[in-house]
Amino acid sequence: MNKQDPSLPLTVLLGVLIALPAMGTDLFVPALPLLAETLSVDVNTAQFTLTTYFAGLGAGMLFWGPLSDRYGRKPVLCAGLATMLAASIAAALVDSAGAVAVARLAQGLAMASGSVIGRAVVRDLHAHEQAARLLARMMIVFSLVPLTAPVIGALISGAAGWRAIFWCFSLVGGVLFAATLLGLRETAPSARASIHPAAIARTWLHIFADPRFVAPFLLVLCAHLGILAWVSSSAFVLVRGFGISIGGYGLAFGAVMLGQIAGAWVSSRLVVRLGIPRLLRFGTATMFAAGAAGAVLAWSGVGHWSAVVLPFLAFLFGSALTVPNATAAAISPFPAAAGAAVSLVGAVGFGVGAVISSTLGAAFDGTARPMATLAAFGGLAAFVLNRWKASRP
Repeated sequence: MNKQDPSLPLTVLLGVLIALPAMGTDLFVPALPLLAETLSVDVNTAQFTLTTYFAGLGAGMLFWGPLSDRYGRKPVLCAGLATMLAASIAAALVDSAGAVAVARLAQGLAMASGSVIGRAVVRDLHAHEQAARLLARMMIVFSLVPLTAPVIGALISGAAGWRAIFWCFSLVGGVLFAATLLGLRETAPSARASIHPAAIARTWLHIFADPRFVAPFLLVLCAHLGILAWVSSSAFVLVRGFGISIGGYGLAFGAVMLGQIAGAWVSSRLVVRLGIPRLLRFGTATMFAAGAAGAVLAWSGVGHWSAVVLPFLAFLFGSALTVPNATAAAISPFPAAAGAAVSLVGAVGFGVGAVISSTLGAAFDGTARPMATLAAFGGLAAFVLNRWKASRP
């Protein structure tokens, strides 16, 4: 295992790669109300473009990991980024919500490659606390995307329409393809895994049967419930429910992401000294408290935007302490199948995201109650699961 930290350019590249799924939502979400208005569709139909994107991400998570275990990280990542470029161009050219949804499915499938392979590279280089520290540093880079993308997306869609968002995705895909081709060395183990479906299925079953994977994986999943609730519904809650402008929503979204940046910075500074278990205890407790506060405020009928933004800022702070550390704990036991392990974490998380997006779109009632309730459930479940695991001998 390489004990030296990767260079800053490599850390930045990996951080941007794992941020691709978030970019696919955060840059696009501010344009959702405009897309619905331009194409004359309702909220649920517009939200379906997020649902198909999450479905594509979930499928892509399963696809790219085993493929990179067999053929190497670099060539498979280049293939994924080329597909992202093509899907983004197609999305910019179509003229119906259904066609956008199909293009978004392909885009999600492609953009999953960055998330999966970026994290697999981390496991190729490090394990345990060192892996958690690198993942946290990458999350700082990652967090700059949701911090800035909503503002950029709001400005671009407001000035040039929702199609311009997809031209931006095309540009990002092209730049990342060139950076990967020129700046990423191969890190996959020399012993390559089989991609026969039966072999992949056996690997996944082996990973899922290992409690060292399952316990931290469930914590990641619980954190994703709150994160994806915010990503999926915050635009409609704040713009339609609370009446703030699209530009104001971009600023609110960015403010919430400051919590994630702060949590990732704290994690990167403390994980080697304090260890993964202690940070998980604090992270899950923070998610629980923040989710409960958000739900209480929402169900009490508090109508100010701060009653949504502040609890989710705290929730994302807790999630940034939880996700990198739980992910490192989940994938560290599997150095020969890092891609497959990361695939499982991502596939289930974003598969759940597709269900969340669709459900919250149908449940939207002009308030923050559905979104906040889901975050509260995720925080409570994470807190209970982590305490239950810690109490076991």
